[in-house]
Amino acid sequence: MGHLGALDEDEHAIITTVAEFVDKQVKPVVQRLEHGNVYPEALIEQMKELGIYGLAVPEEYGGVAVSMQCYVLVTEELARGWMSLAGAMGGHTVVVKLISTFGTQDQKDAWLPRLATGEVRATMALTEPQGGSDLQALRTTAREVDGEYRVSGAKTWISNARRAGLTALLCKTDPAARPASRGMSVLLVEPGDGMTVSRDLPKLGYKGVESCEVTFDDYRAPLSSVLGGEPGRGFGQMMKGLETGRLQVAARALGVGRAAYEDALAYAQTRESFGKPIWKHQSVGNLLADMATSLEAARQLTLYAAREFDAGRRVDMEAGMAKLFASEAAMKIALDAVRVHGGYGYSTEYDVERYFRDAPLMIVGEGTNEIQRNVIVSQLVSRAQKG
Repeated sequence: MGHLGALDEDEHAIITTVAEFVDKQVKPVVQRLEHGNVYPEALIEQMKELGIYGLAVPEEYGGVAVSMQCYVLVTEELARGWMSLAGAMGGHTVVVKLISTFGTQDQKDAWLPRLATGEVRATMALTEPQGGSDLQALRTTAREVDGEYRVSGAKTWISNARRAGLTALLCKTDPAARPASRGMSVLLVEPGDGMTVSRDLPKLGYKGVESCEVTFDDYRAPLSSVLGGEPGRGFGQMMKGLETGRLQVAARALGVGRAAYEDALAYAQTRESFGKPIWKHQSVGNLLADMATSLEAARQLTLYAAREFDAGRRVDMEAGMAKLFASEAAMKIALDAVRVHGGYGYSTEYDVERYFRDAPLMIVGEGTNEIQRNVIVSQLVSRAQKG
């Protein structure tokens, strides 16, 4: 773990603690929970006790606000044990960052102390069944009627929707606004009448933690639920929040890729064929060398984006690059881990088949990689014209 060198002693200790939690508490039970698609209630409780839900909450509200570099490495450790555990706190952290950065004082006072402990867990609702990554096309609307908002629409791929006490909902408060982004707001909404978790989506991987469709049918929210108190700013707020989200997804990919690589390296040292450990066969040795190299490149790209974030700079392009590269690397590393394991790589008795099922989520989640490329090239051109 030589990449911890840039962090201070406290952050180093946090990452070490999470790594020990993964090794002692997660790895022994993950196969049973994952294959049974069981929500990891006991592990989530331990994550609360470790303070993982408060890693983005300022100290005055009961959290331990760590650097983005530290947060990325904590996420990697969790995903190394089980990607779903990192998913269980991903959206939560984005919402915490949104409230910390843009929230009114009342919103900070009301939510941050409870979010810090995990007493309330948060999620975000952006994607819609028809829209995918095209947030400009969203149809969920919040009409102002008699001094409150009436919300109607549908959202999908909402992680932890059944257990979230707070949802950051991106919707249109002014459907006539042009461009459409100017009419969007983030509403901080709680479960209530008119908000229904309509179904759980069946998934290839990412088991244990639910991903749901949520419908709003004349759901009522107070005007004070607008993030920051002023409507029409939601698109920009959420774009900033997604910098955190994309770094979190990149870090999940690092964790899955690292787990696949470490399992392959260990297996290649114990498995023998033709009278020698299989890592000594050039075809296997080359796979391991390439796996380690691409994993390290992905980690450095992600940490670079995290450092830029910590320096207060805009990192939509850098976070997009990290998410794009790390997720594609994790997918290839997971497949190569199956190759190294041979027939056993296809068996559910080994973990590598799980990594292979979990890795695609990071490619399509938090903005598909095709969308990441659009973000990257538009920023490249924009910065070149300014330069």
